[in-house]
Amino acid sequence: MSRAAKACAVVLAGLLCGDAGVAAVIDDAALSNAQDGSNWPAFGRTFSEDHYSPLSQINEGNVRRLGLAWSLSLDVSNSITAPLEVDGVIYLGAGHGVVYAADARTGRQLWRYDAKAPQAAGKKLRVAWGIRGIAFWQGRVYTGTTDGRLIALNASDGTIAWSVQTVDPNNGYTITGAPRAFNGKIIIGFSGEDFGAVRGYVSAYDAQTGKLDWRFYLVPGKPGTRDGAASDSVMDMAARTWTGQWWQRGGGGAAWNSITYDPDYNRLYIGTGNGDPMNWKIRSPGGGDNLFIASIVALDADTGHYVWHYQTTPGDSWDYDAATDMTLATLNIGGRPHKVLLDAPKNGFFYVIDRENGKLLSADKLGTVTWADHVDLATGRPVLAPGAKYQNKSIVLWPSFQAVHHWIPQSYSPQTGLMYEPTLEMPAEFGDTGVNIHDFHPKAYTPEATGLSLGAGDVPADAGRSVLKAWDPIARRVRWQVETPGVSNGGTLATAGNLVIQGLADGYLHTYSARDGKDLWSFYAGVAVTGVPITYSVAGRQYVTITAGPLGGSTAAFGSISARFGWDPRIHPRRLLTFVLDGNAMLPPTPPPRPAVPLEAPHFQVDAAKAAAGAHEYPRCVLCHGMGVVAGGIAPDLRASPVVLSPQAFAHIVHDGGLLVRGMPQFPELGPDQLDDLRHFIRQKARSDLAAVAH
Repeated sequence: MSRAAKACAVVLAGLLCGDAGVAAVIDDAALSNAQDGSNWPAFGRTFSEDHYSPLSQINEGNVRRLGLAWSLSLDVSNSITAPLEVDGVIYLGAGHGVVYAADARTGRQLWRYDAKAPQAAGKKLRVAWGIRGIAFWQGRVYTGTTDGRLIALNASDGTIAWSVQTVDPNNGYTITGAPRAFNGKIIIGFSGEDFGAVRGYVSAYDAQTGKLDWRFYLVPGKPGTRDGAASDSVMDMAARTWTGQWWQRGGGGAAWNSITYDPDYNRLYIGTGNGDPMNWKIRSPGGGDNLFIASIVALDADTGHYVWHYQTTPGDSWDYDAATDMTLATLNIGGRPHKVLLDAPKNGFFYVIDRENGKLLSADKLGTVTWADHVDLATGRPVLAPGAKYQNKSIVLWPSFQAVHHWIPQSYSPQTGLMYEPTLEMPAEFGDTGVNIHDFHPKAYTPEATGLSLGAGDVPADAGRSVLKAWDPIARRVRWQVETPGVSNGGTLATAGNLVIQGLADGYLHTYSARDGKDLWSFYAGVAVTGVPITYSVAGRQYVTITAGPLGGSTAAFGSISARFGWDPRIHPRRLLTFVLDGNAMLPPTPPPRPAVPLEAPHFQVDAAKAAAGAHEYPRCVLCHGMGVVAGGIAPDLRASPVVLSPQAFAHIVHDGGLLVRGMPQFPELGPDQLDDLRHFIRQKARSDLAAVAH
């Protein structure tokens, strides 16, 4: 047994033993130590969430010697996630609530825990692609699950220390983001504001016992109701920025991704999501800023009490979340150092905010932005473009609801002073044509919906483009940029070796010069490399680890723009890949990319009336199987599926839940006629697409 494996098998004083036999205490001191790059114990490595490592053994001078050390196959549906490393052991949360531990030097799996989340999730499984990361604190690994549980596992063997349900099991709330650890607490939010009545909140639990310590609601509830003395006055203040009866629809503002702890001020910064429903005429018909949607909210870390907020998109009407990465840094601005928060939310601006008081220091367009002309630095508010809130008619705006920068992590190098941002250039049409805003029912925007236009049309392969940008937050401009393929690329990692590392949707992992963007090295992984890279040191050697697999997340629903790369979840693997200087391991045999080819199936006689009815049922399927019935990677392309040809097999999977354990939701509400209608719609689409190719 290797020393790292022995380390995983021994617990001393409740702490995981390290490679040298000395327990590594992952606590506030360790997570504040920016100079120790030996471990990667948190989502962004340290509390600063900068995704930066001071390690330089792998550097621009020798990176061409980087090679594969090992790979580990993952039996999960989604692998776009961030691993951790502590004392020579890799911990990875993937799928809907599966956690792995592996030897960092050999890739040997040490243990695997499965929360059985798909079986527990019910309808929640329809609106969640999986978790994005986990947390580590004093010998325990903490993971969320799709069904809303927060689970503490003993790092030594993967056994459960405790488990708590953080949300109502019967509503649309689901965990997708990574928990964070601080001050002996674990904090978690949830997602789901696009799919039913959701009122966002964050919850802090005791890391040792799982007992709820405090909870902070991110939008106000029904007037006259109390959420607790800690937040009553704040909720009263927030309620004055809403109109109508928003509480009947939830309000939104879920903290589905970004949470950052600041040890300098003992505060938490919570990035919040869009309003629910997104259309402001329904959510808050009299207008208003609708606090605290699309905001950064600062809370006292011990009590959860409100400290300050900054709203990036007041009265958000475009799904411009502020739930993307928040990085903490100290910048010299105006001749003196400022402790700042760096944020590039979905609305397309890059913000520099004073952490002490929430004051806006700068805001500049990171990409193409047309919904607002600029941000007024005196008021901190965006100056909207004419018609941006679609008062009278629909309007095409940049960016789309997929953002200029989405949740995929940015990285910041204190060595270069640059932020490395994965960005997207794509517009979208915003409006409410065909929506009865006066007789709106929340269920109409859930995956139980029928009759929606969602999913009717494909998204062309050339509908958008992506760019890796090196942004200077002091000079407030792009220093260099690199065109990247598609719209679904991975997070970035910056290192003291003057490197920026990013995996791409076309199957390549790249390292660039952090100073000028020169492409220094690449590796073909045989499948999309869209995970979040980390680096660490074990026994004197620096390693780089990242996940790979067919495209997942929200862009999987976008049809041809994601399907263009040919990753098929039925044949292409999900893997954990690790690299080291002079590594010479070989990948297992991997099928080449295979763009979906619709089945001909001439014996299947399409009934046009049934196909028309099936088009009203298909919106239930679009989040995984794609708009226009063109799958982007996380689920099979139904046009090419033989299952659709068999009414019995189709019913077994869709109605009975035959593939539930693999992440395919169950739809027991669909009767035989509805299932048959779906089959005819899918076959009609397959046949028309075949005919289009033939011509």
